[in-house]
Amino acid sequence: QVQLVESGGGLVQPGGSLRLSCSASGFTLDHYVIGWFRQAPGKEREGVSCISTTDGSTYYADSVKGRFTISRDSAKNTVYLQMNSLKPEDTAVYYCAAAFFLDPEPLNMYQYNYWGQGTQVTVSS
Repeated sequence: QVQLVESGGGLVQPGGSLRLSCSASGFTLDHYVIGWFRQAPGKEREGVSCISTTDGSTYYADSVKGRFTISRDSAKNTVYLQMNSLKPEDTAVYYCAAAFFLDPEPLNMYQYNYWGQGTQVTVSS
C-alpha cells in the first residue's frame, strides 16, 4: 500500500524554524518527484517546493525562496522541508506529494499522484 506521512509541524514564533519530514511506505521516494504544498484556511492549495528524481534539481515558490530548503535522504526514504525565518503567512497545513515525472510546471499540483494527510504549521507570537 502506497502511503506518504508528514510530520514535524507545530507552533513556532515568527522568525523561527521547523523541519518537516515526508516518509514513504510501499514505494521508494527516489523514483518520484516529491513536492511540498500548503493550504491556508480559505485559500487554495499552493505549491511550495519540489525535488526531482534524476539530478536532484529543486524548485521553490517565490514566497519561500531563500527561506525554505528541500532535501532527500535516500537511506531513510524521507524528504525534508527545512523552513527558516518563518512568517505568519506561512501558517497552513503542509502536504507532501509524489509524482511520476517532472512537469514543465514543477509545482503544478494536478500532476501529483499520491498525497499525504498533512501536518499543521502555525506561525504566531
